Amino acid sequence: MKLEVKIRKSGGLNQLRNSGMVPGVVYGRGTENTNISVSRTALENALKMAGENTLLDLDLAGGKSKHVLIHDVQVDPLKDYPTHVDFLEVRLDQKIKAEIPIVFVGEAPAIKEMGGVLVKSLNHIEVEAFPQNLPHNIEVSISALKTFEDHIVVSDIKTGPNVKILSPGDMVLATVIPPRSEAEL
Repeated sequence: MKLEVKIRKSGGLNQLRNSGMVPGVVYGRGTENTNISVSRTALENALKMAGENTLLDLDLAGGKSKHVLIHDVQVDPLKDYPTHVDFLEVRLDQKIKAEIPIVFVGEAPAIKEMGGVLVKSLNHIEVEAFPQNLPHNIEVSISALKTFEDHIVVSDIKTGPNVKILSPGDMVLATVIPPRSEAEL
């Protein structure tokens, strides 16, 4: 995914934000920090489509392009739009570590047939991969949760050969607990 940015000078951040732009910075190991600005709409679209774990191509002035990941986004708490963004420049020939969100899919028989409640213990797992191989998210099927004693652990996750899971394999991702009785409530 490509994102057009402009190189900016220091100062005038409120005026920049009022004009629909978001100030930001691009940094990385062995590179000089670059102050940039990006259209708020384009940044919001990139966040929705790519998220924080997808490789982006930043188009800078002068035809230069940089491979980056969205590292941090500051959001206005009242208006709920980005006010600053940090891009981490990455090299495509070096593996990086990242937190990848887990998305639970499917239907658990323990929920459907026994009225249980799904308990999610983890929302992210740590992986290592080349930047271009980082998954946007990892889908985990909960269909293996047939009883209240069943659980899904990190070692149950299957990823491609290009992604190595760093989180401990015995960490529980999800389980189903029995519903509470009226006496307990």
